[in-house]
Amino acid sequence: MLPQDYLARIIEMALAEDVGRGDVTSETLIPCDLQGKAYMLVKEEGVIAGTTVAEKVFKTVDPDLVIKVQIQDGTAVKFGDVPLLISGTVRSILKAERVSLNFIQRMSGIASTTARYVSRVRDLGVDIADTRKTTPGLRLLEKYAVRMGGGRNHRLDLNDAILIKDNHIAALRALGMSYKEIVGKAQQGAPPELKVEAEARTIQEAIDAVEAGADIVMLDNMPAMEMTRAVELIAGRAEVEASGGVNLENVRAAAETGVDFISVGSLTHSYEALDISLELEPQTFRLI
Repeated sequence: MLPQDYLARIIEMALAEDVGRGDVTSETLIPCDLQGKAYMLVKEEGVIAGTTVAEKVFKTVDPDLVIKVQIQDGTAVKFGDVPLLISGTVRSILKAERVSLNFIQRMSGIASTTARYVSRVRDLGVDIADTRKTTPGLRLLEKYAVRMGGGRNHRLDLNDAILIKDNHIAALRALGMSYKEIVGKAQQGAPPELKVEAEARTIQEAIDAVEAGADIVMLDNMPAMEMTRAVELIAGRAEVEASGGVNLENVRAAAETGVDFISVGSLTHSYEALDISLELEPQTFRLI
């Protein structure tokens, strides 16, 4: 799911940022021929994501390091779980430590946050989706992490679908077009393989979007009662998305309106990294 050339570029950039001209502390203090083992330690409950990315960081720093992934991405974890074992040159392990943790902690944080949302609505058959509110340059990693948490990916980029949002509507209304005409224009000009989604802020706009041929109607910041009515009136003629202001406290109420999926920007912009550390095993150290 993660292209290897993309991973290589991201990791090289991260290592260049962190290591620079070298790990001067380890190079000053740690013998170059010191070998040993280390492991990653989970310190709180969550869902793991990014093990293969962390593994690739270690292997990029030193191809001779031996990495064993013990817990696969998408797995629920608890305090004391050990997702990765690392063995080899201690200098190399320390050089890769921070970058590997940065990736796995943040990706696991996104997966864990997504899983909490998914658990709130699982029995209602409603999907939780991400948005494009991602860290610049890291979108594939973050959307992968959403999938590992049980979520659904919305558009990957601006080429994935036609999504008519408020600023498109404002620009075209300034030219004299009605909401229904705007949606119709998008449907007529859309490539056949792309879906057309229209943002609707009122029940009437939701009806107009469907009548103009929208494949998906996004109910934007609508109160739950209005969303319920909009879903009833759309009556299966289009897929329905709820969006805007959704959090863990109100996501179930949004799901109970009958929408097909709920997009949540905070999955990728307001998550907390999962607490994971790297621990050395001094009893395994030896000079070679």
